[in-house]
This record gives sequence, structure tokens and C-alpha cells, in this order.
Amino acid sequence: MKILALGAHPDDIEIFMFGTMAAYAAQGAELTFAIATDGARGGTSGPAILARVRRAEATAAAALLGATLRFLDFPDGELVADAALIGALKMLIGETGPDLAITHAPNDYHADHRALSDGVRIAASFTVPVLHADTMGGTGFSPTHYVDISAHAALKVKAIRAHRSQDPERFVYAIRTQNLFRSGQCNGAQGSLAEAFRFEPLFPFADIRELLPPAPPIRSVMVSTKRVD
Repeated sequence: MKILALGAHPDDIEIFMFGTMAAYAAQGAELTFAIATDGARGGTSGPAILARVRRAEATAAAALLGATLRFLDFPDGELVADAALIGALKMLIGETGPDLAITHAPNDYHADHRALSDGVRIAASFTVPVLHADTMGGTGFSPTHYVDISAHAALKVKAIRAHRSQDPERFVYAIRTQNLFRSGQCNGAQGSLAEAFRFEPLFPFADIRELLPPAPPIRSVMVSTKRVD
């Protein structure tokens, strides 16, 4: 399996899909992480300094899974699904030959996320199926697939914390709450964690279940045996 994960900013893959990437790594998949922007506007430091720091942070996080890291280096906060982005994405897909591409949902909160989502969808065309990751807070997102990340939760936290310039504890807390909720939503075992995704079938890709790691085990739904008089 070859998996291409695409994030708009240097910490997006870690927040939205790193648990799933860890599950793929445990299966022996070949991972490529692609970051669309330079991340230079994600803080109060000078743009050149911040871009350099965030590049190093992303490199450290990707190394936790042995993923190949690709930087597209478009300006942070200015991403648009134009010919330049689509061309770069087509080249990336051609060079990496993925079985599945995973990126942001088209309705996620950040304009760069939405632009990348649109660009990936157009660039992928008939070449590779595209799976959309959960939105921030799950807002406006209806999952079709879930991946059990319980065994990889600690590594996901470590990857998020690698982005020290981004005040990572806020994301550690928020995304754990979201992953707990997503596991409960699909009736996962108590205390388990899941990342949620949405797949829109598009010819010739109708079903991608065999391309995904397992979902959380489903708990039996039982009627109470307690007698009330």
C-alpha cells in the first residue's frame, strides 16, 4: 500500500489523520506526507524564521513513522485551487503513485484547507481515490468510515507535540475529545479512539473499504436484564 496524506499546514496531518497514518505504518504501508504551504503565518515570529521552524517540526513528526515528507511551499494563507497548485499536485501524485490520497474536507474551517481539498480532488481525477479527513470539531461533517486509532493515540499526541511553535496542548485536548466522540459514534468499545473520514464515490472508485485500516470493534447492544417491580 502507498498512502499519500496531504495537509495545508505543517501540523494538519498530525491533528486530523496521524492515528490512521500510524495504523497504516503498522501494516507496512509506504507513507508520503505532503504539506502545501510554508506555514509562515502560523505565529508571531518573522515569516522566514517561522517557516524554517515549522519545517523542522514537520520533519520530526514525519520521522516518527518513517514517512517521506514533501513540501510544496505555497504561501501560507494564500492557497487557491489554481493551475499552479493543481499542476504541483498532479506531479506529486504521478511521482508517488498512491493507492489512496487523504486530505482535508471541502468544508473545513480554514480557506487553505478548502483550497487544498478542491485541488486534490481535481488533480486526482481518475488516478487515485480521495478520502476526506474530519473537520475541526467535526463541524458539518458526516463520516462514512472510521479507523480505530486506540493503539496509536500516544504516538499521535507525540506527533502533535512536535509542533511546539503552535501551542500544541490545545490541539491535544481538542482532538482527543473528537476522537473519543467519533469512536462512540460508531459504537466503538468504551475508551477507544477513532478518526473519522468521508468518502464520496466517484467513478471509477466506488468502494475503498479494503484500502482502510480496521474500524473500532463494535460493542454488542444488549437489553437490560434488571427487573423493575
